[in-house]
Amino acid sequence: MIYWANDVYRLGWGNTTLLRFFPDSFYKALHVPQRLAEGMAFHFMFMWLFFLNGLVYLLYTIFSGDWRDLLPNRHSWKEAWLVVLHDLHIRKTAPVQTSKYNAAQRIAYSAIIIMGIGSIITGLAIYKPVQFSWLLWICGGYSFARIIHFVLTLGYVLFFVIHIVQVALAGWNNFRAMVAGFDLEKLEPVVIPEPMPVPEEPEVSEENQPHESE
Repeated sequence: MIYWANDVYRLGWGNTTLLRFFPDSFYKALHVPQRLAEGMAFHFMFMWLFFLNGLVYLLYTIFSGDWRDLLPNRHSWKEAWLVVLHDLHIRKTAPVQTSKYNAAQRIAYSAIIIMGIGSIITGLAIYKPVQFSWLLWICGGYSFARIIHFVLTLGYVLFFVIHIVQVALAGWNNFRAMVAGFDLEKLEPVVIPEPMPVPEEPEVSEENQPHESE
């Protein structure tokens, strides 16, 4: 966040500012003017980690065939709205889920991939505006590329917060399944019926035994 602590990120027009993303207390607490280089170093370090993680995820999605369950279809937008209404407890029943992900998850997970590509493009345009001048032109200039890059960062934060809230509402077992990759189900104890007693054959007295004919 130190890297993005810049007065350009505000809501307003001209010299009028309605809202600044970072108050003065933020600048003073983190000594922003003296730590911009440090913030950029951390920014680039984590950028490569996120880039490699996203690349592995994208390649796995493609080669494993999971993209079939991930891409939205023509019904996804309508069904996603129904999912949102259900999660807000406005609608009692959720739409029928016919694949691994529901419609809202399809849109969100596909969008996060597109957002990641957008962050790479705008990031390279900002980092090397001369070498990647064609990327800078696509982004609409240096200033607009920075704004897009920052808006995408806010999108990641929003995605993260919503995701964590959804996981918390789904319960601990769901979170454990996301981390471990498998789900644990509590099985009911199996009651084994006792074997039926075998009836004893009645004893035959000697008087009742049949005699061999002479």
